[in-house]
Amino acid sequence: MPPTPKVKQRSTKITAKAGKSIAQSEVGGGKIVYANRELSWLAFNRRVLEQAQSEANPLLERVKFLAIVSSNLDEFFEIRIAGLLQQKDSAGSEASFDGLSPREQLKRAHVEIKRLVDDQYRCWHELLVPALAREQVSFKTALQLTPAERAWVLDYFTKRVHPVLTPLAIDQSHPFPQIANKVLNVIVSLDNPDTPEQETLTAILPVPRILPRLVQVAPERAGPATFIFLSEIVKLGAGALFPGYQITSAHAFRATRNSDLYIDDEEAENLLKKIEEELRNLRRGAAVRLEIEDGVPESVFTLLLEQLQVPAEYVFKLAGPLNLLRLMGLPDLVDRPDLKYPSFTPVEIPSLRVASSLFTAIQERDILLHHPYESFNPVVDFVAQAARDPAVLAIKQTLYRTSGDSPIIGALIEASQNGKQVTALIELKARFDEANNIKWAKELEEAGVHVVFGLVGHKTHCKCSMVVRQEADGIRRYAHLGTGNYNPKTARLYTDLSLLTCNPEITGEVAQLFNALTGFARSPEFKHLLVAPFNLHARIQEFIAVEAANAAAGKPARIIAKMNKLVDKVTIDNLYAASQAGVQIDLIVRATCCLVPGVKGLSETIRVRNLVGRFLEHARIYYFENGGSPLLYCGSSDWMTRNFFRRVEALFPIQAPDLRDRILQEIFPAELRDNEDARELQPSGAYTPPARKEGEPLFSAQRFFMTAAQKRAAEQIEVVS
Repeated sequence: MPPTPKVKQRSTKITAKAGKSIAQSEVGGGKIVYANRELSWLAFNRRVLEQAQSEANPLLERVKFLAIVSSNLDEFFEIRIAGLLQQKDSAGSEASFDGLSPREQLKRAHVEIKRLVDDQYRCWHELLVPALAREQVSFKTALQLTPAERAWVLDYFTKRVHPVLTPLAIDQSHPFPQIANKVLNVIVSLDNPDTPEQETLTAILPVPRILPRLVQVAPERAGPATFIFLSEIVKLGAGALFPGYQITSAHAFRATRNSDLYIDDEEAENLLKKIEEELRNLRRGAAVRLEIEDGVPESVFTLLLEQLQVPAEYVFKLAGPLNLLRLMGLPDLVDRPDLKYPSFTPVEIPSLRVASSLFTAIQERDILLHHPYESFNPVVDFVAQAARDPAVLAIKQTLYRTSGDSPIIGALIEASQNGKQVTALIELKARFDEANNIKWAKELEEAGVHVVFGLVGHKTHCKCSMVVRQEADGIRRYAHLGTGNYNPKTARLYTDLSLLTCNPEITGEVAQLFNALTGFARSPEFKHLLVAPFNLHARIQEFIAVEAANAAAGKPARIIAKMNKLVDKVTIDNLYAASQAGVQIDLIVRATCCLVPGVKGLSETIRVRNLVGRFLEHARIYYFENGGSPLLYCGSSDWMTRNFFRRVEALFPIQAPDLRDRILQEIFPAELRDNEDARELQPSGAYTPPARKEGEPLFSAQRFFMTAAQKRAAEQIEVVS
């Protein structure tokens, strides 16, 4: 593997005093404020919860938003809370740059998490369950079933559930079992009717993941649909697993464990094997959260606390059901299109369909695709056509995340079998996709693909694909560069941009990037691409500084930046300096934002907004006025320290005038105009709806993009027909 490139990272040591929702630091005689990363993320997750609470969204879509809140919280505990707990317990742990110690961050996060979970379950019980019932979709506990429904559920338990359950007794002969991460368990208390004076017995029923967590009762019957959670089914039928005993209590619970991988690339002789070992160990990571149904006997509760050793503040007694993520499948089980978003199919580009080949179309002009409004198929076709094209000599591909039945993997295998040189750069440490990526790495290697795992100590997060083709006038390179993963499934749910180009200035540097990743390159130079960890951070700071200097000189100065997260302190400080110089700055940040906008004398000219809607905002786009010669980049990187220094990222310039106009005159204006899905970040850390003039209609950028894509396709059909 190549050695780790040497990069420098600026850092500023500050002495900070903690505020309520933001931290304040005195630096150079002036007040600088930063939002805490964890609290900012929790504010974003509350934005997701607001979508579940909003009657403006279709009912079944609200249920999905509620499920997403749970999924987000799971990952937050597995990674962020787990990390803070480790920091708190380690000697010499330092405060984050917002001035809060790990202990203080945990304390404040706990308050916000408790409120969020309470509101989440209030939304379920008081808003969604009654609304679903009005639409003839009901949820029942075991106690609420009618006799006929109870008989059906017990029969389901006997045939489908009982055979795969294994009761685990807890006594002197049977130690407390290993509780796997996020797995549903039911803990039961048992009495022997013949010896009631003896101590109550305890057992645990781990519920295999293979069983569906949400079950429709008697789906064959006509009329209203009734659903029951699997935990209720297990509790109802559990007595069959303990013949001769009487169950006195049964409660569902799940534990969340530290799920971060701890791997030193330089010490791991075989990275693939090391990650496989770590994945097996993750289920035994320290427990960082316990969720259990309310009403559990104190003795049972105490036993779980002693065995799992969960911090007391991260024990949540819930009024059921556990793990609301399981509601994500409900829209697929209920055939009610009227309770879902109107159907939308990503638009196919007519000019690409009629072209003799995708490569011919790319030769004519650069192509910009806006997903999911425009189909991801051309990106898949880019690799698939290359695999079959006799003129193609080589394919190089990065893979961070992809789908379980990825057509791109299949195309790479086919290309290798067709005698082409194929190189796949797979990121084994893509969080929560490690097992999938190990599987793909093995399959690709077996097919003769050169599989590489990138730079030591750096995740390969850039989204690049390159095709080398022999043509009549010589060898030509083609490239796809994107802001999102090579995953056709999420490409229908995430908003991203794709650039297809054969511009030699760009493709030559893409080739240089691949060579740096697969070979040796201590300090590769990039003129057109911005590549982390080599030049991305420094160039972004330069661009911001130019805007500040231009504003100070009375010249036009403007920054518009769209990303998922803004966390890097150096970048934030430079944005503050640019604001103080008079630069107008619009930031569209989906989730975590440690910059505090609208602070007098610090960030008065900075506006921060986020969009939470039907699709997950995922594109990264950066614009700098640059004294009348605007710079416009898209790519894989957020403005986070990890992206700048611990990942391989690539931002690529948008150079074609028509493509630049599309972003600057359509995409950015629509997202800055949105007053329906958008919220504006306040100095307090709260998100509020944008101000609307009297009579101003609601405007959704995502809905606008759907209409615009369909209109653009219709206009192209007229041209090509």
